Amino acid sequence: MTHAFYVYASYGFAALVTVTVTLWTWADGRARRRELASLEAAGIRRRSARAKGDE
Repeated sequence: MTHAFYVYASYGFAALVTVTVTLWTWADGRARRRELASLEAAGIRRRSARAKGDE
């Protein structure tokens, strides 16, 4: 029982870090999609989205 606090605190911290990184990645992905949509709405296109024959 002497190490129980350390073990539970370690698992809790690892879970907190995992959830934080997951939410951060999800939120950043949403922000990048919004940014890409606004750029495309402004007429800026990705090189990979060129129509055939534009080369």
